[in-house]
This record gives sequence, C-alpha cells and structure tokens, in this order.
Amino acid sequence: MQFVHKPVLAQECIAGLNIKPDGIYVDGTLGGAGHSSLILEKLTTGKLIGFDKDAEALAAAREKLARYEGKVVYIHNDFKTLPQQLDELGIDKIDGVLLDLGVSSYQLDNAERGMSYNADGPLDMRMDKEQSFSAKDVVNGYAERQLADVIYEYGEERLSRRIAAAIVKRRAEKPYASTGELAQTIISCYPAKDRYKGRSLCKRTFQAIRIEVNGELDGLYDTILTAARRLKSGGRICVITFHSLEDRIVKRAFAYLNSDCICPPHQPICTCDKQKEVEILTKKPITAGERELEENKRASSAKLRIAEKL
Repeated sequence: MQFVHKPVLAQECIAGLNIKPDGIYVDGTLGGAGHSSLILEKLTTGKLIGFDKDAEALAAAREKLARYEGKVVYIHNDFKTLPQQLDELGIDKIDGVLLDLGVSSYQLDNAERGMSYNADGPLDMRMDKEQSFSAKDVVNGYAERQLADVIYEYGEERLSRRIAAAIVKRRAEKPYASTGELAQTIISCYPAKDRYKGRSLCKRTFQAIRIEVNGELDGLYDTILTAARRLKSGGRICVITFHSLEDRIVKRAFAYLNSDCICPPHQPICTCDKQKEVEILTKKPITAGERELEENKRASSAKLRIAEKL
C-alpha cells in the first residue's frame, strides 16, 4: 500500500511558521512529508529535521524528499526526544517547529496497522512497529477497571465501564486477535436503537486504545515547553491537534509559556520569577475552511495553535 497522506491546514502552517530561507526547522511527524515538502520549498541554505516513529513513514518521506538531499535530517524516533536529538546534532536553537499530532491517512486506511475500526485487521495500533507493546496487550491484558479508565480518559466514552466489562467477559472465552472482533463487542454495548450507526460507534474506544498503545499524551505538555524554549527569538511553534484531550494540553502549555507570573492569585508580591516566554498568535485555534473540508473530511477536527518566541 502506498504511503499517502494529505496534510491538514498546510498553507496555514507554512504562513504560521514564517519561514526564513536559511532557518532550521523541525517537523515532529514527517508522515507523508506533505508539510515538510512545503517547508523545504522555502529553504535555500536552511535545514529541516524530520521525526517519525513509523519506519514506513520515514522511508516514504525519504523517497518523496529525495530532491532535497543534504537539506533534511531524518530521525527515526518520537519527537518527544527533540532536545536530545538537537544536542546530538550540535544545534542549540531552531527557527521553527511543527507538531502534527494526528494519525496519518496511511496508518488509518491500512488494515494491517490495526488502527481503523472500519476495516478488519490485526489488533495492533502501533505507530512504531519495532515496539513490542500493542493493542492486543491492552485489550487482552488490562484489568477491567484499568481498561475502563483508559477508554473513559482517552476516549471520553460514556459507556466505558460497560465496554470494558464486555471485553473482559468475551476474552475469557477467547482472546481478541482482530479489530473486527473488538468492534463487534463495542457495538453490542450500545442500545439497540443506536446500533444502526455500526462501526462509527467504535471511534472513541479505538482512539483511547491507540493513545494508550503509543503513549501519545505522555510527556506532551513538557515537550511543547521544551520545544518552545529551543526556539530563537521570533521563532514559531505550530501545533495541530485532532481531539480535545490534545488541544487542552497544548492550550495549557501555551498559556504557561505566555504567563509572566504563576504565583497564587492571593499572593500580594510575585516571588516565582516566571517570565513571559512566548506571544500566542492564535487567541482561538485555526480550523479548516470550507474548501479544505470538501477535499479532506479528516480536517474537520483539526485545530492549529501558533506561538512566537520572545
């Protein structure tokens, strides 16, 4: 299957980064290299550092960006290792960073990756296939309470306890092996009047398990702080989120960076020494316009937030 992914809010991201031809930029999730291609088009002597946990995505990006040989550094790792990777490259400050926190269309559409509730495939969901921990371990191994907590916290699924109980009961007879088996169990937990919606009912639970498998929210807050602090003055950080859990973390991190005091409100004198580090350029997140939504339905939940280093 060819690695194809349509970048969301592409032009908005490029405008938001305010790219300098000789700058150093980071793409935290290369994916199909859509955003990276647009960044590289604007670079002359500059450099792009691209991260991806998915070896298949990295290989596809290398092929797509072959004409920019010498301008790209490819890193097969989580973007949360950004500080260590920059240190190893001898880079102190960067001019911009883009974090697209979404799952690529290729990963969702490829049944073999096990992330889609619309297609039968192995119960996998790993972004990094070299990782041993998979969705099978979560679904077949977590205790009922632990499973319910994951589904509720990461999927915001109101039927989390019912779904967790049904999964535990079903796996006692036979462990889960496929996404189709899991989808059937989830659908059965809904009232009969809702089951006509079919596999769309699985969206929140599949999202929750995928987030748990890949640790998508782990350390995200600290990573945004660290990335922003590696920016040069005037450098920009752009973050695209696709669900409320991510967006809340980004909003909170930006608010902290934007604050010049974190002392308790009742304290008369500031003793925290916190200084304002960024200017938030998006008071409200940027969302996709009508034309993009017509061309790419997956852009409907995307939100872009941008901040500039002082």
